[in-house]
Amino acid sequence: MDLKLLATTFVMVFLAELGDKTQLATFCLSAECESSRMTVFLGSAGALVLSSLIAVLLGNVVNKLIPVNWIKIAAGVFFLIIGAWTIYSVVKTA
Repeated sequence: MDLKLLATTFVMVFLAELGDKTQLATFCLSAECESSRMTVFLGSAGALVLSSLIAVLLGNVVNKLIPVNWIKIAAGVFFLIIGAWTIYSVVKTA
């Protein structure tokens, strides 16, 4: 097992999940269900594990079809487009 890759993956996913809508939804469910906090935790943890499994499996398939550099470029372009669109939306409504 590559411990550096494990640590990098953990930190990236942990930081990406902080304050996102999934964490906020879990927060709200936990606040509403005082007697079932463990159930909320298990449900949200299971969902994160399943979505990560799907991402790993799909990433493996896509990696066999498309070179990694192209995937990185496409992801970068996608985030630039989303960023530009977000800035445009804010400027347009201001």
